[in-house]
Amino acid sequence: MEKQEANSKLLQARKMYGRLLLFPLPAQGHINPMLQLANILYSKGFNITIIHTSFNFPNKSNYPHFTFEAIPEESLTGFPTRQGSVTKIVLLNKVCFDPFRDCVKRLLSNSSADDRIFCLITDALLYFTKDVADLLKLPRIVLRTSSLSAFHVYYLYPILLQKGYLSVKDSNSEAPVSEAEPLKVKDIPQTYQIEGEDLGMMIAEMMTGTKAASAILWNTFEELEQSVLPTIQQNFPIPSFTIGPFHKYFTASASSLLEQDKTAISWLDMQAPLSVLYVSFGSLAAIDKTEFFEMAWALANSKQKFLWVVRPGVIRGSEWLEPFPDGLQEAVSERGHIVKWAPQQEVLAHPATACFWSHCGWNSTLESICEGVPIICSPSFGDQPTNARYVEAVWKVGLVLENGIKREEIERAIRRVMIDQEGKEMRMRMSCLKKKVNLCLMEGGSSYKSLEGLVNFILSL
Repeated sequence: MEKQEANSKLLQARKMYGRLLLFPLPAQGHINPMLQLANILYSKGFNITIIHTSFNFPNKSNYPHFTFEAIPEESLTGFPTRQGSVTKIVLLNKVCFDPFRDCVKRLLSNSSADDRIFCLITDALLYFTKDVADLLKLPRIVLRTSSLSAFHVYYLYPILLQKGYLSVKDSNSEAPVSEAEPLKVKDIPQTYQIEGEDLGMMIAEMMTGTKAASAILWNTFEELEQSVLPTIQQNFPIPSFTIGPFHKYFTASASSLLEQDKTAISWLDMQAPLSVLYVSFGSLAAIDKTEFFEMAWALANSKQKFLWVVRPGVIRGSEWLEPFPDGLQEAVSERGHIVKWAPQQEVLAHPATACFWSHCGWNSTLESICEGVPIICSPSFGDQPTNARYVEAVWKVGLVLENGIKREEIERAIRRVMIDQEGKEMRMRMSCLKKKVNLCLMEGGSSYKSLEGLVNFILSL
């Protein structure tokens, strides 16, 4: 409660500069960092207008200090909310042009000298906004919600495609990819295992739109990804600001599209310190029933306490827990607590949480690093395989489940991280990263200075 009040005072005690327009991609993992960024920039003196679609829109009542502008509902009539993610993103970039242009044009015409609009900040995947910004002569900054490392792997897509990595027949190849270390050959098809032709086009458009932006914002911190930062700056010679982790500037933002089950915290309160495995595969990943059974048996057999997020719809073809066979749910219930969705930042910060079994989306990976919690990695697609490899091979703060979801391998991984000396060493390295996070946000730290640089850059536009 005290921290929330401090946040409120910080947001109120601010200078007054002008207005920024922010447009997030309407998906949980993209909305969260954009709204966190909005709070950061608001605290620095900018008024904020959030432009959003008619689906997956944020709860406005949680952000009374922002102005919200919806793209007209009729412009998105018939938009396929259940198609694959790449197809949806490509279609979104096609259908939003006219209504988004009209919205921004209206906002510009209604702006005043006392509240002038400095620039547009959009998700990098909303590449159509480049043409709108050019048309209206409005500076455009892009936010990339992945890690620097994952973005670099996307940048290498044409090279990896040309060299045949995407069509490799040996899906279990442990050979390294020299162009994208520390990735293995088997990681590349998994990274790009999304809808074919649209993927290449989407990546190309994102890269073109990013290079044409006035600047790039990153939800990461320099000390974590300093090895790849010079390469990014060389390939994208525009101002680049690493001002993350966004969520550490304020308490957890109320931007979840799913209702959080607070019993997760009350259950953790009853557990011993460093005794609980937290399991969550985020807001998009899905598993089949066989994988669900393997997970359940592995958790039951691990002899460790666990908090398991089973999101409705995460099991393909099922609503929620109905696939549980007789006996398995009872075995799970002895040691675990199952919820539909959890307040993840609170869970990871809880003294009882010892390990995070994750899909390794960037928000989850960064949140785990910030709280010093080692990770067991089950990446699915996109940036997740890259994040997982960095967790294991570069930062050495977790393990990758190399063979999918197999109960014996899961049980071994849980023992290695939660019981063995190996896990204690991971926790020590995680603790060092956590300290670096705290230092980078303090006055004089890398993210602190980068944020000051960003504010000055915006004011110069």
